Amino acid sequence: MKLGRKLSGQDDKVSAAPGSKPDEPVADTATAAGPEAPALSKPGAVKPDAVKTDAAKPEGAKPEGSEVGKAGLGKTSAGRGKSPPRKSLKRGYLDGQMLIAMPSMGDERFARSVIYMCAHSSDGAMGIIVNQPAKNVSFPDLLVQLDVLGASDLIELPLQAGEVKVLKGGPVETSRGFVLHSSDFFIENSTLPIDEGVCLTATLDILKAIARGNGPRSAVLALGYAGWAPGQLESEIHQNGWLHCPADAELIFGQDTGAKYEKAMKKIGVDVGMLSSEAGHA
Repeated sequence: MKLGRKLSGQDDKVSAAPGSKPDEPVADTATAAGPEAPALSKPGAVKPDAVKTDAAKPEGAKPEGSEVGKAGLGKTSAGRGKSPPRKSLKRGYLDGQMLIAMPSMGDERFARSVIYMCAHSSDGAMGIIVNQPAKNVSFPDLLVQLDVLGASDLIELPLQAGEVKVLKGGPVETSRGFVLHSSDFFIENSTLPIDEGVCLTATLDILKAIARGNGPRSAVLALGYAGWAPGQLESEIHQNGWLHCPADAELIFGQDTGAKYEKAMKKIGVDVGMLSSEAGHA
């Protein structure tokens, strides 16, 4: 889903990750090394080997709250209950893990953030922040803005669809939408399996399926993503900027976004109140 018009409430100049340059725009076709971030757009836009980030050239953020455009939206063949191909993970990388900001994180955009890592390799890293709700934007609102439903049809929206969280996925390309969801829903050539049980889909059809009540069992819609250039994330971890822990459904899809930071810390046996800013967990 390429969200074309601005969303209100976010800063205009932001970077992909702590330490990146804040005032260099990123193009839709990023040129820096790293995995390419899929966006809800044309059929086949998401490929397992074509996820790309650009930490050095972030796109200016779009404010939250206003209308969202439909440019680049396409159709694909969606299915529920199909088994996605299993993605083989390289040893030592954090695909499918949760990245947790240290209390000493100096970049306020990532303060107390919990990030689900969608791609991490020698080419860079890309993840979705899962504990920062988007302000003034609801999932039903987006369905209307994208002409998935008419305003008069919202009364028929399944309860589960109305509960889909809209998140600030990160400061890069905030005009783009990314749906993290359970693996019971799969669209050929458009769904990216990340880890067992979790996938990323970026075509309009998944929103239509959710609106009809036959979408994935669990899903969140993120606006934007967080990205790192090659070696950048590893450097930040070694400098005690991040911890990491195994992912679980509650951390990714749980409704209580405010509790996710403490839950992630407890998952690795860390008491936030007792944590030293100098501790590391690489």
